[in-house]
Amino acid sequence: MDIFLYILIFIMGTFFGSFFTLAVYRIPKKQDIVHTHSYCPNCNHKLGTLDLIPVFSYIILGGKCRYCKEKIRPRYFILEIMSGIIFTLIAYLMNVSIENLNISIIANSAFLALYLCFIFIIAGIDNENRQIEKSVVMYGIIISLAYIIYLCIVEKANIYRYGIYIIYCIIFLILDTITLRKYAKNSYINNIALSGVVMLVFTGQYIMFNTIILTLLSIAIYILIYKLKNLKNRSKKTDKKVYKDIRVGFIMAICNILNLIFVLSYYKFFI
Repeated sequence: MDIFLYILIFIMGTFFGSFFTLAVYRIPKKQDIVHTHSYCPNCNHKLGTLDLIPVFSYIILGGKCRYCKEKIRPRYFILEIMSGIIFTLIAYLMNVSIENLNISIIANSAFLALYLCFIFIIAGIDNENRQIEKSVVMYGIIISLAYIIYLCIVEKANIYRYGIYIIYCIIFLILDTITLRKYAKNSYINNIALSGVVMLVFTGQYIMFNTIILTLLSIAIYILIYKLKNLKNRSKKTDKKVYKDIRVGFIMAICNILNLIFVLSYYKFFI
């Protein structure tokens, strides 16, 4: 029976992935992501039900819009597939099954799904535009507070530990407010820090510590490869540009998911 549950989770994950692609495209453009009907970004034609089935619509339509025949970017298909796989893999590693379904597992799974929404959208927008949207960060903070309330009231978790997380969040929000008033724009670094607090709440200190280490290592490798490729025409201007082009939010989100999967795998197979 579990195979049907995992198929259902995979399908649900692909629908989440379809929503992620929409959010990644619309949020930076300040467009509505809830009420406005899906449309082709090239011809603006409203998409029908058969155009919106995750994965299958892309395959059936041959990766093209049904109406204007414009090619659909492969990222939509890839993100839907990856979302389905990650949702299913995490459910499997968490030992989710028909037999052990209870309120606690359902609640934690729901919060985890909301968290994955945050991670995917943060990564997608930063990869496309190198920016961390404040609205997405605030969504992450809201679900973090809701999760903390649930853990402390229902799961009887250590309130002092999560109290420290809230203090971190408040400090970074104050710094962000000061930056916004002084420079009239959101700080990329502050939003990265706030995103890190959200990751800390949902994945804990150990995974977050490893996420930071792996992120810094990935950035260092990226810079090293860049410098080796540009030894002959090296300049301060190009060096500054590479630092500004690094998608820290994207890298950190990917590292966080990889660490989460690694830890869940370790507990499932070795403990």
